[in-house]
Amino acid sequence: AGRAKRPRGGGRQLEAGMRGILITCNMNERKCVGEAYSLLGEYGDLLYGPEQFSDHEERLSGSEREEDEDDVEAALKKEVGQIRASTEQKLRRFQSVESGANNVVFIRTRGIEPENLVHHILKDMHATKKKKTRVILRMLPISGTCKAFMEDMKKYTETFFEPWFKVPNKGTFQIVYKARNNSHVSREEVIKELAGIVGSLNPENKVDLNNPQYTIVVEIIKNVCCLSVVRDYVLFRKYNLQEVVKSSKEDAQQNPSSLTEDQNLKVVKPETEEEEEKSSKEVKQENK
Repeated sequence: AGRAKRPRGGGRQLEAGMRGILITCNMNERKCVGEAYSLLGEYGDLLYGPEQFSDHEERLSGSEREEDEDDVEAALKKEVGQIRASTEQKLRRFQSVESGANNVVFIRTRGIEPENLVHHILKDMHATKKKKTRVILRMLPISGTCKAFMEDMKKYTETFFEPWFKVPNKGTFQIVYKARNNSHVSREEVIKELAGIVGSLNPENKVDLNNPQYTIVVEIIKNVCCLSVVRDYVLFRKYNLQEVVKSSKEDAQQNPSSLTEDQNLKVVKPETEEEEEKSSKEVKQENK
């Protein structure tokens, strides 16, 4: 009866208030979800420890179980506890939900920081040059979601941007925007309004389209606006898992955190031998 009354999706569709990871792929969404679970599970266990599940039955001793057999009320409580434990098990650390767009998978997260996890994955793949996925293209952390209407986005981001851009915090930034299955929001208006909010939080925040400290990711799907503020967006090839392992020899020998700005600009371009010798000024112009 509960399932019958529940609206289509029943908490399994992307909606405002969710946090997670937005993943793009090329046609094979089912395989993409499988790869995502495997990759996120591997690094999630490394960063946060093995996932824990509650099991009501395991907490009951043998004598308690026997007593429950003869006590209707206790048996009922036991059954409720089992249902609750089963529900808790379904609230996994990573849970796929319907994104609302083709070739886009959304993995809802619980109890973790999407930005830190995805950055750790990309940093490791960038350093090791080990390809770990076949169908996953980009993996973007989504730290906040709101309704995809201008007033909602303005109100939400005034608070959302504070950890990075409110005095005394500051930094250079760019805004990258993508809308899917949505035609009522203007790209130019969104970028203008959000950039204005960043500037109002601290006038020292400056736009940098070449190699910013922070990239504000705006992904709109239907009536949901997905937001995040990420680091090393240029260095990690726009958070593309296929491209991040394709770096120059110089890039492969150095740790991302030790690269200078000019080196960062060089490694994000798919260079030939001749292009590697171009000046930093030329590379900046190409990127722009």
